[in-house]
Amino acid sequence: MSEPADDPLTVFLAMTPYARFLGMNAIRAGDEMTAILPYAPRLIGNPRIPALHGGVLGAFMEMTALLQLSIEERQKRQPRTIDVTIEYLRPGRPLTTFARADVRKVGRRIANVHVEAWQETRASPVAALRGHFMLSALTDLEVPPSPP
Repeated sequence: MSEPADDPLTVFLAMTPYARFLGMNAIRAGDEMTAILPYAPRLIGNPRIPALHGGVLGAFMEMTALLQLSIEERQKRQPRTIDVTIEYLRPGRPLTTFARADVRKVGRRIANVHVEAWQETRASPVAALRGHFMLSALTDLEVPPSPP
């Protein structure tokens, strides 16, 4: 079953170069979306352990939040990151990593999103993200008429 060309998952993943570089993909079942980061040797930050690079995990979770927002809050422009706080809970091992985002609150201009990333079991997350994202206001989307 293929996704429609205007599906937010398909559009976001196709239009985000870093998501393509990481090999990120996502699946949706009902109203839940799970982002998937397949393991690749280039994603290792510490070869001694080995552990995934923290920047890779952080970017993966940030893109998961943006992806969830693009599904729940259809906008003409992608939301912009205001700030994120990342908690690294344990080393990300050389395994496929999964993440789910929970949009906690959406205001007129700002959304608050929480993300958890895990590998083997969801009950043992490797990292968590809390972020604030700027949404496009209606006035930003429409160009006001020029004065006569």
